[in-house]
Amino acid sequence: MPDVPTPLLEANPLPQRLDTVDALEDLLSLPSKALVDDLAQVDGDLMILGVAGKMGPTLARLAKRAAPGKRVIGVARFSDATLKDKLHGWGIETITADLLDRATLQSLPRTRNIVFAAGHKFGASGNPALTWAMNTWLPGLVAETFADSRIVAFSTGNVYALSEPSSGGATEDTLPGPVGEYAQSCLGRERMFEYFSDKLGTPGRIVRLNYAIDLRYGVLLDIAARVQRGDPVALGMGHVNVIWQGDANSQVLRALRHCTSPTTPINCTGPDVLSVRALAEAFGSRLGRAPVFSGQEAPTALLSDTRLAQSLFGPPAVPLDRMLDWVADWVARDGTTYNKPTKFEVRDGTF
Repeated sequence: MPDVPTPLLEANPLPQRLDTVDALEDLLSLPSKALVDDLAQVDGDLMILGVAGKMGPTLARLAKRAAPGKRVIGVARFSDATLKDKLHGWGIETITADLLDRATLQSLPRTRNIVFAAGHKFGASGNPALTWAMNTWLPGLVAETFADSRIVAFSTGNVYALSEPSSGGATEDTLPGPVGEYAQSCLGRERMFEYFSDKLGTPGRIVRLNYAIDLRYGVLLDIAARVQRGDPVALGMGHVNVIWQGDANSQVLRALRHCTSPTTPINCTGPDVLSVRALAEAFGSRLGRAPVFSGQEAPTALLSDTRLAQSLFGPPAVPLDRMLDWVADWVARDGTTYNKPTKFEVRDGTF
């Protein structure tokens, strides 16, 4: 059954801690009034391609809670059958499909709104052909198939070259400079959506994300876990941006109201350039452990400027200090994780 009407994010003070996965997922999918208002202005139902990824399930639930009158359909291979049951319990329809199969893709329902969340990152260096198929060829197929939809597509800040922290990061007008095949294939994804959007008149947005924070995954978890274990925190990539996953998913959905034709990119992350050393020290203080470091900060890092996103969506709802508190508490209690390090420290594009 669908969720009962949900209080808005603004009506619920942020908790001091998140004790369970259920509590975490409930918060991640709690809509803001702005999201509810924006989706009310967007006609039609929503289909999420690649819903089984790390962000997909709570993205789908967030959409359903914010717009309970819309059909929300999640499409994926669903190698974990229990995820389908969870999504059904949240009122989300599911379709099991191999998106790389052209006939299967053609058989999917035509919804007015599409969120493209499929992709391949980890292991990209070991299987470059699959990486390019998922990240570049599939977007072309999707853009052609759903030409009559709005398409908001996940991308990554990895399409940018590294920049100096003092610059504030790359803006949407910064020329891409992808390093490594993963980042190059992601730029290919963007170019496919741009080409078909221009050719077919499809409105869209390309969301360049880095990095989303879920207590089970993310840059903050990577750093906190190393501090907790006493492992060295690598400083080569000495600065990062982060954003609470609930805020990131909200921006993705709100982008449906701010599509352009042809499609254009928008950066999605937190507003601040953060020092990895300072983050490790903040976790050390919370966990009662002195962090150990390796290497030195390089003069550049993967950073994005979010002034455009803030002009449309306002600042993120969850501040850094609260994320630090939640992650430190989660790590101290040995909370559930996906065991998938972000590899944020990689500078040569090899994932």
